[in-house]
Amino acid sequence: MSTLGERLKMIRGAEKQEDFAARMGISKSSMSGYEKDENLPGADAISKICLKAGISSDWLLFGKGSMQGSEEAGVARALDHKVSPEDLIMIPMVDAILSAGTGSLETSGQMAREYAFRQDFILRKGNPANMVLMRVRGDSMQPEVMDNDVVLLDQSKTRPHPGPIFAVGIEDAIYLKRVDMLPGQIILKSVNTDYEPIRIDMGEQTSDQFRVIGQVLWVGREYK
Repeated sequence: MSTLGERLKMIRGAEKQEDFAARMGISKSSMSGYEKDENLPGADAISKICLKAGISSDWLLFGKGSMQGSEEAGVARALDHKVSPEDLIMIPMVDAILSAGTGSLETSGQMAREYAFRQDFILRKGNPANMVLMRVRGDSMQPEVMDNDVVLLDQSKTRPHPGPIFAVGIEDAIYLKRVDMLPGQIILKSVNTDYEPIRIDMGEQTSDQFRVIGQVLWVGREYK
């Protein structure tokens, strides 16, 4: 199922939309908007649907894992643990595209939508006020980060070091790469061996154009 709306229709099956919405404790008009992918459910609606339908919110939101799924840190799951809206934190999806290939233009950064995460998971990772979600285009970080994945970024973590994946910007392009720092030089590395490392000489002019946007904390994947 490629969209949240299609997954909701799968859960509902042959049941009338009006009856299904009433059973979930959600208005018919709201459910209609969710199924048409015109609107995204908020934390309260997600909690109600997952609890009453007995499904994983990770699967409902992103199509990740099985419908019931086992418990794991990440997007809130409601099958094994009863999740109330107070247990969730909404993280905004930034209207921008991260490139894991040759780079893509950064857009305005306006908030397009929000996704619910378990509060305990997010607070272990850092301050949610510094976190945003962005979608990835490109295959240079495969198989760790695939084309069309969503990544959770901590924008306060802007000091690159070997190991983690960072979102970095060069002029108007933004990339998802591992970063090595050498004297006077930055090396951006891909996971996909088809891509050669990008070497940046950190002169005075280049240092003004290069920036670290944030560190990747989590990756979400939607299966079609």
